[in-house]
Amino acid sequence: MMAHSAPSPIDLLVAARKIADFADAEGVGASRSAARVQYDHLGAVLADSVLQAGLRYASVVRPRVERILVNYPDSANACALAEIVRKGQAAEFLDWQHPIKAARFERTVEFICNSGIEHVADLREQLRNDEFCLDLQCINGIGPKTVDYMACLVGIESIAVDRHIRSFARQVGIQAADYVFLKRVFCFAADLLSISRREFDAWVWQRESSKRSSQLSLAF
Repeated sequence: MMAHSAPSPIDLLVAARKIADFADAEGVGASRSAARVQYDHLGAVLADSVLQAGLRYASVVRPRVERILVNYPDSANACALAEIVRKGQAAEFLDWQHPIKAARFERTVEFICNSGIEHVADLREQLRNDEFCLDLQCINGIGPKTVDYMACLVGIESIAVDRHIRSFARQVGIQAADYVFLKRVFCFAADLLSISRREFDAWVWQRESSKRSSQLSLAF
């Protein structure tokens, strides 16, 4: 079987131009209301990162993160989160009783503590380290998308490749499934548009999720 060759820089730039042109035609430059939230609260960052996969963000995830910011202002550092985990209060902290996400949160807190991270600024620095990002993905249920999403939450310019990014790519004929390829394409597209990568990620997410919500409403 012939091995697939890696995409060339030209392939990446051609795909990025297609994405940028389509986004421009769809009004990305005129619609700057989309903004990726950024936290300086470690508990909020980890809770949002752990909860977001597979759940409706606006109605399920965001209210729980906002609750954490209000009810747990002192959980902005790793020591406080470790104490919550030690007391078996992860599910209460997340306001989420299903054991899988609570256990994932506990393992993430343990990993963060073992990595010498205490505050969001420490996490931001470590998320720029490829080795740290790979080690973080050893936690069951955390993949490259969650790592990039976490990076966005702490203010790093990145793209988290999810179903919305893939849907947007398919609309211009890009069927690639490779995560790294799509991430680089959308990062380059944001650069071509002179838009921050976090903002572009948020704009695509908002556009595609609103379309999905409309389709679900029409189905009933």
